[in-house]
Amino acid sequence: MTVRLERSFRGISERLVVRYLTKLGGERVADDTVAGDDWTATFSSETVGVGPSLQLTEVTIVFEGEEATLEPLVEQFAQKAMRAGG
Repeated sequence: MTVRLERSFRGISERLVVRYLTKLGGERVADDTVAGDDWTATFSSETVGVGPSLQLTEVTIVFEGEEATLEPLVEQFAQKAMRAGG
């Protein structure tokens, strides 16, 4: 069963998103997409305000694939992203 999971991460760049996803077995197939054997991840970013004067990059990633594949993938990615940003 194919599922779609959307997650947002703050304080991480698109460059790091690509690096982490390729280390997890993916290959960049477009400017905004990395794909693995059983999954794809499409991402976009925007600057968001945090408080009156602080701004952070927020990257939103849409993961698509088999549920059994995505659960560990998203968890491993989140662990890497937490070390990089917030």
